[in-house]
Amino acid sequence: MGMNVYQVIKLGQKYMKLWPEKAELNLYFSDYRAVQVSRFAYRYFPGIALLSIIGQLYFGSISILPQALTYSVFILSMPFQALLMLGLKADKFLPPSLSSWYKEGVAKINEQGGNVKLSMSKPRYLDLAKLLNISYTSISR
Repeated sequence: MGMNVYQVIKLGQKYMKLWPEKAELNLYFSDYRAVQVSRFAYRYFPGIALLSIIGQLYFGSISILPQALTYSVFILSMPFQALLMLGLKADKFLPPSLSSWYKEGVAKINEQGGNVKLSMSKPRYLDLAKLLNISYTSISR
């Protein structure tokens, strides 16, 4: 898909929010750890950047302001980099083995009466996150 950077970051946010926070997924999907790290960076790095600039200005002098700003900008860029990587991953097609597993999962949920409208022709990683989210939310009810 031809997307600009903003759309890829928004897709990464959507992917991060859809991916279930279940530790057992770490055994089966490498994306689980990437999503967890992205969530951590998204949640805590803005505060770390602020503490970095305040700490360097408090313990140093005004002469190190350019360094403090550089560190803060670098730390603030990390959540965006993580979302960008997640967005690029979410837009990729599933490999054939995972695609067949995905299609079986969608069929099983639809068979149990869960009328799910997910892509069946060329599923992407975003569709996998949607399927996992749907299956874990239906299990928890």
